[in-house]
Amino acid sequence: MSATPPSPATLPASATPIGERALRAIAGIVVVILMVACGGAPKRPSAPGPAPLARPSGNPSQLANAVLFRAIALVGTPYRWGGNTPESGFDCSGLVGYVFRDAAGLTLPRTSSSISEIAAPKVKRSELASGDLVFFASGKRIDHVGIYVGEGRFVHAPNRGGTVRLDEMDGHYWRDHFRFGRRPLH
Repeated sequence: MSATPPSPATLPASATPIGERALRAIAGIVVVILMVACGGAPKRPSAPGPAPLARPSGNPSQLANAVLFRAIALVGTPYRWGGNTPESGFDCSGLVGYVFRDAAGLTLPRTSSSISEIAAPKVKRSELASGDLVFFASGKRIDHVGIYVGEGRFVHAPNRGGTVRLDEMDGHYWRDHFRFGRRPLH
């Protein structure tokens, strides 16, 4: 009489060819797979809106004056694409970001296009006040930013080979390419 071997279902796990450690490892992998599968697809970020803007504390007029004095003090600093400190030089958005952070404690996005989208009141040219941001474009996309100082003038870092300077809003190029202002300090 031949003896039939017992089925694996009737044997204890440690007696099976796979072994207890292998079964535990497989069970652990199954648990991990189930946890990952239950997590669902990653959420997609919502459509970009205006960049959040933490309002600086303090009197808006005093903050605007601090911004103006800091910006004017940087006139003559060399232009440098990507620059954002007095030591390295400035491009337009680097200048604006540095001045607002240093003088008003306000952190702005890094590019002129992104700065133009901050959640701050939009201002027409006829309504500009000292400390407002002024935006320019040679096409549809904002490609330049400066700080309005009043009396039709603004401080900005205009181009390669130049320096931070004070210019008239009515200058040939600036008059034709002005798009709007924003008022981040109010």
